[in-house]
Amino acid sequence: QVQLVESGGGLVQTGGSLRLSCAASGRTFSRYGMGWFRQTPGKEREFVAAISWSGGSTDYADSVKGRFAISRDNVKNTVYLQMNSLKPEDTAVYYCAGGVWAAGSRSDKYDYWGQGTQVTVSS
Repeated sequence: QVQLVESGGGLVQTGGSLRLSCAASGRTFSRYGMGWFRQTPGKEREFVAAISWSGGSTDYADSVKGRFAISRDNVKNTVYLQMNSLKPEDTAVYYCAGGVWAAGSRSDKYDYWGQGTQVTVSS
């Protein structure tokens, strides 16, 4: 069993930056692909970014390419999402997710989910 706890959300102005963190419990974190998804009220959860177990492969939604960067530290059991040049449309609850077979944008491949952290970008 793996527990994921996100942090780092908050209120930021357009053009600002935030770094989200996701701390994972369990000794098998380094075997999991990890991802970030986001959701706004009334909309389906959407893929944001993903990273392979080694950190050697990353994937991004077109809407965040060039602005967001996902990374991981397998010693600290933590995955990060650096968000730059934030826009009001980035406002959402951001969820961290992981799984042995997790890769890319397919949410059904992720076995474990965090509780989410709110990111609000003011215009």
